[in-house]
Amino acid sequence: MPKLNREDVEKLTAMAIDLARNGQTTELLEYFDHGLPLNVQDAGGNTALMMAAYHGHGDAVRGLIERGADVDVRNGRDQSPIAGAIFKGEDEIVRMLLAAGADLDAGTPPARLAAEMFGKKHLLAPDAD
Repeated sequence: MPKLNREDVEKLTAMAIDLARNGQTTELLEYFDHGLPLNVQDAGGNTALMMAAYHGHGDAVRGLIERGADVDVRNGRDQSPIAGAIFKGEDEIVRMLLAAGADLDAGTPPARLAAEMFGKKHLLAPDAD
């Protein structure tokens, strides 16, 4: 990928975040396969992984994790992808993030507390389905 200036990176980041939010996995992953940094954050601190997880797009989450996305990058409100997925009731995504080593104690609120608040503590058990 050619050297990009800050404005170009911001535009590409915004487009990637929108693709993640909308579950356009093939297009999203192409951005990262062509050199956009996996953990790039928008103005709110959100990563593509955060948006895909929050909106329940399992294929996008899986593809980002497979490419090495950091599952613990928190947004500007100190929210983690796994806590967001718990909040939204995205059980499959929670399992994927756990399998990828997500930190249950990071962020505000941490995933452990979010799971307790939303009746999802069973998802965090080592033998969860």
